[in-house]
Amino acid sequence: MAEPAFTLPPQYDPSTVEASLYRRWQEHGLFAPRGDGAPYVIVIPPPNLTAILHVGHGLNNVIQDVLIRFERMRGRAAEWLPGTDHAGIATQNVVERLLAAEGQTRFDVGREAFVERVWQFVRETGSTILEQLQVIGCSCDWSRTRFTLDPAYSRAVREVFVTLWEEGLIYRGHRVIHWCPHCLTALSDEEAESSDTTGSLYYIRYPLADGSGAVTVATTRPETMLGDTAVVVHPDDPRGTPFVGKTVRLPIVNVEIPVLADESVDKEFGTGFVKVTPAHDASDFEIGTRHRLPTPLVMTEDGRMGEQPGNEKGETGRVPPELQGLDRFEARKKIVKMLEAQGLLAKVETHQHAVRRCYRCDTVVEPRLSDQWFVKIKPLAEPALAGYQRGEYRIVPERWKATYENWMAGIRDWNISRQLWWGHRIPVFTCTTCSHQWADRTDPTECPTCGGPVTQDPDVLDTWFSSWLWPFATFGWPQRTDDLQRFYPGHTLVTAPEILFLWVSRMIMSGYHFLGKQPFTTVYLHGTVRDTQHRKMSKSLGNGIDPLDVVRLYGADALRWTLIAGSSLGADVILDPNDLEATFAPGRNFANKLWNIGRFILAQLPADVTPIDQIDRSRLTLADRWILSRAQATIREATTSLEQFRLDEAAKTCFAFAWGELADWYVEAVKPRLARPGAEDGAPREAAGARWAAAERGAPASAQAVLAYCLDTALRLLHPVVPFITEELWQKVPGRKPDEVLAGAAWPNRRPEFEDHEADRHFERVKQVIEKIRNIRAEYRIPPRTRVRAAIVARGGDRTEAFAGERETILRLAQLEELSLDGAPVGVGAHAVFGDGSEVVVALAGAIDVQQECRRLTGELQRLDGQLAGLAARLTNENFVSRAPTEVVAREREKERVWREQRSVLAGKLTALGCG
Repeated sequence: MAEPAFTLPPQYDPSTVEASLYRRWQEHGLFAPRGDGAPYVIVIPPPNLTAILHVGHGLNNVIQDVLIRFERMRGRAAEWLPGTDHAGIATQNVVERLLAAEGQTRFDVGREAFVERVWQFVRETGSTILEQLQVIGCSCDWSRTRFTLDPAYSRAVREVFVTLWEEGLIYRGHRVIHWCPHCLTALSDEEAESSDTTGSLYYIRYPLADGSGAVTVATTRPETMLGDTAVVVHPDDPRGTPFVGKTVRLPIVNVEIPVLADESVDKEFGTGFVKVTPAHDASDFEIGTRHRLPTPLVMTEDGRMGEQPGNEKGETGRVPPELQGLDRFEARKKIVKMLEAQGLLAKVETHQHAVRRCYRCDTVVEPRLSDQWFVKIKPLAEPALAGYQRGEYRIVPERWKATYENWMAGIRDWNISRQLWWGHRIPVFTCTTCSHQWADRTDPTECPTCGGPVTQDPDVLDTWFSSWLWPFATFGWPQRTDDLQRFYPGHTLVTAPEILFLWVSRMIMSGYHFLGKQPFTTVYLHGTVRDTQHRKMSKSLGNGIDPLDVVRLYGADALRWTLIAGSSLGADVILDPNDLEATFAPGRNFANKLWNIGRFILAQLPADVTPIDQIDRSRLTLADRWILSRAQATIREATTSLEQFRLDEAAKTCFAFAWGELADWYVEAVKPRLARPGAEDGAPREAAGARWAAAERGAPASAQAVLAYCLDTALRLLHPVVPFITEELWQKVPGRKPDEVLAGAAWPNRRPEFEDHEADRHFERVKQVIEKIRNIRAEYRIPPRTRVRAAIVARGGDRTEAFAGERETILRLAQLEELSLDGAPVGVGAHAVFGDGSEVVVALAGAIDVQQECRRLTGELQRLDGQLAGLAARLTNENFVSRAPTEVVAREREKERVWREQRSVLAGKLTALGCG
């Protein structure tokens, strides 16, 4: 046999190969679209430029990388566009903290200097997460990296705003919005995340102004009562009829407010009487609008009690001096004490209710009356929803269908203004002379109406207002660029369900509105990474896993394998942050096993290994035909699974082929054909016996060709999931050219000529008989080195010829000294049935001490009979059966069933051994 083309080190060390392999891929230009194939486009959900890679990013981006590598190998012009989001609130918060450490605020340095400070921060740290994505193997087209504040991208944002303005879809609204007292900005409905909280429900008496009694209202936010302007009750609620039209005195503030009837009141909540605070509750604002109530603000922007400039005439003085400047939650405690002291606090109950928090800083959001810019969103949502219902794009898993449709149908106008300095400044200008207001694509120097000086709106656009353009602004829109023509619409959007409404739905709306097409055909919503207590991994809980730590300890492929294998379609991924070894060792172990498989196979292959197409197929053994057929089935199953976004199933299918079928069965089956005769035990050729005969009969060249083909196929199939180790091994397969790389190689095509259902069935029987013999050896405690005799009786569709063709494999792997195919061996034996009723009999005489085994089994049978007798007595005892809990009786009956099965097995063994 010729010398092997390559030798590999005994251990795989990912730290020595991953970085160099990634550089090689980049040097080959593999990540940009290549060739004339049909495009396949993924745009990355742009991470915040402040972000540091966490395991959630890891899952999201590894899924995208698996899909893009798969389609790239299938010959598509694969474009995975990367980039970052300027992340208005998050980035401004980071820089404000840096200023605070220097004893300054943004107001101290001024807007222009603050924005420049943020740009300085961006230039220093903005690419960190993209560099980290490279460490885990993400094959993005880095030549097209985008940033949502790039000049070209900013022009697209401005074009969209002005177009919507010209279409009458942007307006200034005076309404209650979600306000973050920490970030000091408005938030959209989707940015104010709702979560259930256990709080208190306070019942407060509001005395009637005429002194005839009081009405009791229930509230979770007593601090807002300072801004109450009415009490309402449902018109059909008889409890309220005597009070409607009267006035009550508002406690603490001591002003009179009316009792009104309104159909929006939930009669089942509290006492049926509801306080109305139009400036601090969205529902109350609607009530106040219907009844033309005043709207006093009683909190400042930072969540403290105090008068707010702009309160309506006659509505000042509502916050008493002792509450002025108090934080809203401190004020709540003090107001409750004041009510108690006045005898106006009826009771307090524990209450489960929803509380909204800022999605960036987790501060409890305050509903607040404010002037903001809004988009009339329904005209944009309707075409997008219609496109979904026509099947122009889909969401997987499909269980999101009803949720998505309901949200789109009931969508509310989008608050797009943010009281920040970092971001896209709203391009609305106002003349200080004639008050003319307009939106402009450029910065005007004077009013187009009167020539007077102009001012620009101080607010910036919601970050999502720029990122909703990501699928087309990144390709040059509003210019009709070649990239836009080629890569829009895209294909797959991979993201988490948390931003389905924040981002995904809006991208779809903008795609239909501005380009007339959906931005992608599939939205794949993966699960969330959680710990073993099923809590979402987060920095605040301290239960996160740093992917870069995993890469340092186990390699990028171990991280990738663990995330993909543990991520079924749309399901959460459970990882243990307290035991990285247990969590990621399976991924590392698979990499090591794959390395050992490759190392063994490559050691058998000469540099001039015969290609599989040049092998005389008539010389292929049953094992050869079986593994070639299994390779075709694996190609088919893996391809289908990836097409259906069942990435875990694809990974596990390839795992089963490489580890379970190729390594555990085929490699073991062909070892004698590959080894130098006698090499296994140092014996000369004459002593090699059956092993030499097998090597002569199953030509080594055919075994080598099959091994080379199967290794090549396995590495190609596994490459999207574990790209580094597969690339390292694939480079060593004989016949590789210097410029060839697996990352640019073709996905394996099925070879119908290798599909062999007969070989599948017959070799499966060979595997079964070996497993049955191994089970018998274990059951009867036959020492591993003790060789036994066995016989196979083929029945039904099973063929004696199949066992004869792999006799050597059965002898060696089942550790037999003799195998008969024409009858059972003489003497005591253990039987097992398999396949189509075929039988294998293992001779036990000489392999074990039969008499001792008889004594042992008899003792076990007697012990079990005693237990069964006691159990039977209990189950025939009417007192026990009638008085014991049903589940206890059921458990005892199940125990009896199991013990009787065990007794039957023991009795069968005693009979097989001929025990008297």
